[in-house]
Amino acid sequence: MKKLFAFGMASVMALSLAACGGSASSAASDAADTSSAAAAEATGKKWVVATDTVFKPFEYTDASGNFVGIDVDILAAIAEDQGFEYEMKSLGWDAAIAACQSGQADAMIAGASITDERKASGWMFSDGYYDSNQTLTVPEDSDIAGFADLSGKNVAVKTGTQGASYAESLKDEYGFTITYFEDSPTMYQAVLGGQCVGCFEDTPIMKASIKDGALALKVLEDTASDPAPYGFAIFSEDSQELLDMFNKGLADIKANGKYDEILAKYLG
Repeated sequence: MKKLFAFGMASVMALSLAACGGSASSAASDAADTSSAAAAEATGKKWVVATDTVFKPFEYTDASGNFVGIDVDILAAIAEDQGFEYEMKSLGWDAAIAACQSGQADAMIAGASITDERKASGWMFSDGYYDSNQTLTVPEDSDIAGFADLSGKNVAVKTGTQGASYAESLKDEYGFTITYFEDSPTMYQAVLGGQCVGCFEDTPIMKASIKDGALALKVLEDTASDPAPYGFAIFSEDSQELLDMFNKGLADIKANGKYDEILAKYLG
């Protein structure tokens, strides 16, 4: 009976649309706009999104232990717009990548810069949602003014980040060595404690960390890299549906002003 009823309804709709002429294309367009959300609701799937919550102001935990930040709010707004459910897991940068590669997570959002090298190694990115660059940060009382002052010295980077790639591209030219750390707070302490003379970090992250943590550090603005966009990332075609919904939702929240509200909330 359900199949007969469905066939009957489909026939009625087909006749109705044919009679209306132009309204058929309008109905098809409306259906296409909501297909991603409808598919997600129909399957009832809850996507697992990995992150690194020591990357303020993009993702971090507040005093109550809640996940907050630009990435957190953007993902929430997109999920609401597209009608899908997700669970965010704070795993740390390296562990988040590993979880996605092993299938334990469906996607990753953690201020990940979109680069050709990452694409070549299997990352599949969304459209860019924020342009960022990297800079050298040193102690407030440091006499280091630029790359030329790093010769023979040691600098800190976080493993697997664009800051690390930027430092690696400069170290031979300017004659410095690199020490790798697993997270940003430990990296900052290495600089404050004198183990390293400076660190390479994403500029908005570094500025927020200095301000909110009252860190005795300064960003050397003249050391900035070329900007590159952050992207939402998947590592398997099994998550392509989620990536498509992210892109559609991102376009929607940019169009309706929600995206700008989120940036203003955290960046002023």
